[in-house]
Amino acid sequence: MESFLVTGSSGHLGEALVRTLRDAGTPVIGLDLRPSPWTDVVASLTDREALAAALTGVTHVLHTATLHKPHVGSHTRRDFVDTNVSGTLAVLETAAAAGVRGMVFTSSTSAFGRALTGRSGAVWIDESVAARVRNVYGATKTAAEDLCELASLDPGLPVVVLRTSRFFPEADDRDDVRAAIDDTALKVVEFCHRRVDVADVVSTHLAAARRAPELGFARYVISAPTPFTPDDLTGLGRDPAAVLARRAPGVHALLRERGWAVPAVDRVYDAARAVTELGWTPAWDAEAVAARVRDGASPRSPLADAIGAKGYHPSPTGVYTR
Repeated sequence: MESFLVTGSSGHLGEALVRTLRDAGTPVIGLDLRPSPWTDVVASLTDREALAAALTGVTHVLHTATLHKPHVGSHTRRDFVDTNVSGTLAVLETAAAAGVRGMVFTSSTSAFGRALTGRSGAVWIDESVAARVRNVYGATKTAAEDLCELASLDPGLPVVVLRTSRFFPEADDRDDVRAAIDDTALKVVEFCHRRVDVADVVSTHLAAARRAPELGFARYVISAPTPFTPDDLTGLGRDPAAVLARRAPGVHALLRERGWAVPAVDRVYDAARAVTELGWTPAWDAEAVAARVRDGASPRSPLADAIGAKGYHPSPTGVYTR
């Protein structure tokens, strides 16, 4: 019988995973530093005794706990190393000792960072693009990815790394973007190139966990299916509205109906490999989200709406707080 440990269970994705597994009747233990209805064990990632106890009988680990990009301004680089690197090492080694079947590590498209700079037009990002980190968040996530790959070789723990694009509900952290572009318009267009719904992030984590034993180690870009192709990159850089009209007519029509400006498109994340190799079937693409907005709903799935915005800090520090 399957059973799961979810680290970071009080967070946005962690809650989504625990909710989904509980609703399916699948045994799941949530572990987090912060108490919540979705957390059974309140402990640090580096508390190996607590980890070992939580892993009793567990077959799969979903390691979502992390310091995020919004913590760059509020936490030290040492904090990031302690949580994202040392914490991941503790989870890997304890999970291997417990004999779990496989683990999924939630990474981020922030790993690509500077791969987007110095280019004309938009940039196509898939698994062939090398990581070029921009900040300590990206640096510690890619370091943790390397530890995952090492663990798959020695001691032989199957691990799948998922580099997820945006799925948080908070507004964009750039002041100029928030001032110029309606938030719903921005999010709908992002589903074309750099956003994924948390419900689809959940489904790909579960698919990856179940495929991990046969994969051994694998790394995937996770984003909503893009309607764009590499042939569109130059056009996206020059006239994204024209490309939207051709490739995502429902999205383009919604923006025109509402009088919303078209956001710039500087990168396209391609998740085709994850769809093929994991047997993942994402449900929330840009056209589905645009239709939901046209019907008066939010640009989010019911699961995402149920979780809502959590913020990243207990007291105000900027746009990502409550």
